[in-house]
Amino acid sequence: MPQGCHPSGEAPSAVINATFYRFFRGCRYPAGSLGSVAGLLLAVAAHAQTAAPSTWAFSPERDRFQTGALLDLRHLNEAVAGQSGFVQVNQQGRFVRPDGQPIRFWAVNSDVDRQPQVARGPLWPQGGSDLAHHARFLAKRGVNMVRQHRQISPDLQTHPDALLTDINEAERDAIWRMVAAMRKEGIYTTLSPYWAVPMKFAQSWGIAGGNEQAALGLLFFDETLRSAYKVWLKKLLTEKNPYTGLSLAQDPSLAVFQLQNEDSLLFWTVDAIQGPQRAALERRFAQFVQSKHGSLEAAQAAWGRSGMEGDQPAAGRLALVNIWELTQPPAQNGRGRRIADQTEFYARTMHDFNREMVDYLRKELGMKSLINAGNWKTASAERLGDVERWSYLPGEVDAVNHYFGGVHQGPDNGWAIMQGDRFTSDSALLQPHLLPVNLKQTQGRPMMVTESAWVLPNAHGAEGPFLIAAYTSLTSVAAYHWFATVHEGWAPPHSANGYQPSQHKWTFVTPEVLGSFPAAALAYRRGDIRTGQPVLVEQRPLPALWQRQTPRLFEGASFDPNRDTGAGARTGPASRAAVSPDAFLVGPVQVRLGADLAAATYAADLGAWTDGDRIRANTGELTLDHRLGVATVDTPRTQGVAAHFHRAPVHQLSTLGVRSDNPFGALMATSLDDKPLDESRSVLLQYATQSRPTGWREKPVTLALEGGGTAPGWEIESYGGAPWQVVQPRIQVSLRNPYLRRATALDMNGMPLAAVPVQRQGGTLRLRFPPATMYVVLR
Repeated sequence: MPQGCHPSGEAPSAVINATFYRFFRGCRYPAGSLGSVAGLLLAVAAHAQTAAPSTWAFSPERDRFQTGALLDLRHLNEAVAGQSGFVQVNQQGRFVRPDGQPIRFWAVNSDVDRQPQVARGPLWPQGGSDLAHHARFLAKRGVNMVRQHRQISPDLQTHPDALLTDINEAERDAIWRMVAAMRKEGIYTTLSPYWAVPMKFAQSWGIAGGNEQAALGLLFFDETLRSAYKVWLKKLLTEKNPYTGLSLAQDPSLAVFQLQNEDSLLFWTVDAIQGPQRAALERRFAQFVQSKHGSLEAAQAAWGRSGMEGDQPAAGRLALVNIWELTQPPAQNGRGRRIADQTEFYARTMHDFNREMVDYLRKELGMKSLINAGNWKTASAERLGDVERWSYLPGEVDAVNHYFGGVHQGPDNGWAIMQGDRFTSDSALLQPHLLPVNLKQTQGRPMMVTESAWVLPNAHGAEGPFLIAAYTSLTSVAAYHWFATVHEGWAPPHSANGYQPSQHKWTFVTPEVLGSFPAAALAYRRGDIRTGQPVLVEQRPLPALWQRQTPRLFEGASFDPNRDTGAGARTGPASRAAVSPDAFLVGPVQVRLGADLAAATYAADLGAWTDGDRIRANTGELTLDHRLGVATVDTPRTQGVAAHFHRAPVHQLSTLGVRSDNPFGALMATSLDDKPLDESRSVLLQYATQSRPTGWREKPVTLALEGGGTAPGWEIESYGGAPWQVVQPRIQVSLRNPYLRRATALDMNGMPLAAVPVQRQGGTLRLRFPPATMYVVLR
């Protein structure tokens, strides 16, 4: 047995019967020892095909970042994030370093270290998490951007006497510590410091409407709240971070700053603004139309005397229609003109807030980071989506939160997976129009996805990193942030809240998702997959936005599993769009907001790239067949197949060949020495299947959907527990390369496990992927 190998006290035969991985985890192999265990590997493989269970227990040890790792992507990151200055945006709307060199971000959301416990060091104080380890763990797997979603408003639960202008010092300290830890590992930060949902008011603060109201929408127009918000930002951004010696305003590792998270006057929540705040908003509306039309009398005349109950023109107040009316086709009458004015009012109210805040951050606080004004959806992607994005223009970066998953029905489905829950397990390979990066991008501006995931209990997470790397490369979507982790590294299935019987759903730390980061991140960040030529550049004058005219193509409603549980959660762009949503899978879709009325829209002929169920990227490198459920990537340095293999088991690309007996999985082959695959002397093979907690049981059912209709799905009979059980790989791989001679299986921390038998036939290397692992390095 190799020195330092600890098979958990079990007899070797028992361990082999369990999984190959559990036997070899923790082994340290002296030079030249790998060949000595090849015979054992063959025995394990043979047993796996006959008597062994079809899954392997996923319980990797804590990564010790040993020098012998054959897979470690830390070198892709800068020595220190921001070492050459602040990230900028070029004329093409892409992130670049100050010297103009492009930089792509493989990004995650991290909530590590929210629960203080014990002090253990400067970046490990009063918290159970080792942030230095966490940052190194992420960097090793290709991550170079982390989003912190925090809440810097006063915490009335722990400080009931707090003033409105007090900052949440614990949250600020957590932000500072995370930024410090990440920058040391070359990881940039996206910072989201405020969300209206958890915001609570004290009666003594003097917020109109008192302490019982929700905060949604108020930051856009309530002067008292806005003034306090500016104070919080000043305390957050201009005071020196004790862990770096820099203020955040002067720290180039802070790449993107978000003004607020998930709030809009164009979403359904605007109708919940009532009482004194509603009156204030209606007075603002009256002031707006008076300024636009010259007087309230002139406005009412333009509206065809289309009065509304609640109008009080003598008191300088005009009623606002329900947001539902803004989602309907525009009427060509007086009321239609009134609704257009209200749409413009909402948009300009948000735009003016965003402009004021950008000016404050730049001119008064000296902030140099890029700014994102918002990331939310609207009540209608068709009618209001472009209006929302126009309001973001004062910042440099656009964003959206957009998840993928399916229907999940249960009493606590917004945060927990429990026995008796029902769900569908959608696959983007079969429903590519739901892909969360099918986004229309404003010309010259980066588009980020700041929250997304293949949300559990979805079982098709293995396709996620594969498709995100492929299609964000094609369309130039700038940074997809996987949501989320509360763990320093690998994590077992765990309770949603620590006490209620359940499983957590908001995590990317599953074997098939986090385990698929390395090859996907390397291919994406290195630029292996080319960006296509725009297939649509739509010119949208402002009057068309206010009148809510249907654009040539609009995004499907962004999916949020907290709110979307009915049939609408599973539908893409409507067929009434003039351009097929296939366009998102062919090349970039762009829009120019506020265009000249005479500007012409460009739309490419998609016929050359679409053939029934088969859609090809206009680079020729990506193909997706949504009838078979197959996607392929075929580039010089990276090739791969993600597929429902039971429908199509055999695939031959230019260099890579695949034959899989798994029902579903995703294989990527990528060069580790930057050479083309057919010339490379070092290649990573990465293969992900599916996983469930140990003891998970589900049964097929028919789900009744909200609003009518049904869908086939599953009911959870047991949500199981630790560890994850991963479906064993059953795949044969070939690579046309005359130089490769040997293969090594790796553990989940990139350490060598054992030699993998290979065959050479002429200029082709062939192997059967070994059991109980996701990585093989060819050399």
